[in-house]
Amino acid sequence: MSDFSATIQNADWKTEKHAPVIDAPDSVKADEFFSITAGLGKAIAHPNTVQHYIAWISLYFLPKDAKLPIQLAHAEFKAHGDSVTDQPGPALTNPSMTANVKLAKSGTLQAVAYCNIHGVWQSFKAIQVEA
Repeated sequence: MSDFSATIQNADWKTEKHAPVIDAPDSVKADEFFSITAGLGKAIAHPNTVQHYIAWISLYFLPKDAKLPIQLAHAEFKAHGDSVTDQPGPALTNPSMTANVKLAKSGTLQAVAYCNIHGVWQSFKAIQVEA
């Protein structure tokens, strides 16, 4: 049996609709709040249907020289056009989330997203924290 990490997929979000996009500054001031957005569909739209959708996105921070990441935020997306008829339902969620955080040291932001058909995808973004 393969371990879970072997099933996580990577790709450039500019060419792969399943790879999450992390929008955050390249550098921030220490201990000041700023916004991070993680989502899909910035360059290539991901379907959002009953049959094919992004169920959740989690955002993590791995401090420089740390072994384990810190979970910053998690969002679940529940409305995928579900309907009791053959027509699309009245509500859709866009797989995007924003978290306001402050960091004390530099490190790497990590986003992980789950597609119900194509599995788990991840992406990374380095972030510099200045005193």
